[in-house]
Amino acid sequence: MGENIKIRWIPPEPRSGLKGAWDKFFGPTLTTSEFWLGIIPSIIAAIAAPAYAFYNGLDWSIWQLLIAALFAFDLTGGVIFNASSSAKCWYHRPGMGAKQSLGFISAHVHPLLIAWLWLDGDWSYFVIAYGFLLLATVLILKTPLYLQRPLALTLYLVGLILGLYVLSPIRGLEWFLPVFYLKLLVSHLLKEAPFQPPE
Repeated sequence: MGENIKIRWIPPEPRSGLKGAWDKFFGPTLTTSEFWLGIIPSIIAAIAAPAYAFYNGLDWSIWQLLIAALFAFDLTGGVIFNASSSAKCWYHRPGMGAKQSLGFISAHVHPLLIAWLWLDGDWSYFVIAYGFLLLATVLILKTPLYLQRPLALTLYLVGLILGLYVLSPIRGLEWFLPVFYLKLLVSHLLKEAPFQPPE
């Protein structure tokens, strides 16, 4: 076991045109297996989230149904794709440091839409959920590499407690904060060895 394992830290250059945009999002080394492993659960989640609300009579607006589907697709795919070797190789390539990681994570203002569409503008939800995300990100990035994984998982557990006991879960969106933090603090942020498929 562990024989002939290859690790690729430097990705190839992205292709040009639309294929290049694809490469810059998923990583230029994305394999067919990685793609299907990520896309199928994402589609299922995008269907399941609004279907649950509809069949349980949650009386969501069309915008709530659409945003729930979009978030379920994005976050489920984000957990899986960001954990792939292709993404690890691309997003942790030479030249990508703490500034780039913080920029990527800070762009995820999903809790803002949750507060607006589901909580009638309860901005404390956004401040607490998003503030914890940024604080946890900075703490992980400032920690020595060998401690980042256990710290990230510790902070993820804190995020679970936050989502379940501090910020009241929203019916139909109980999954939101756990998957949100899993995508960003664990799947994306951690630098992992990008193992390559066998030839």
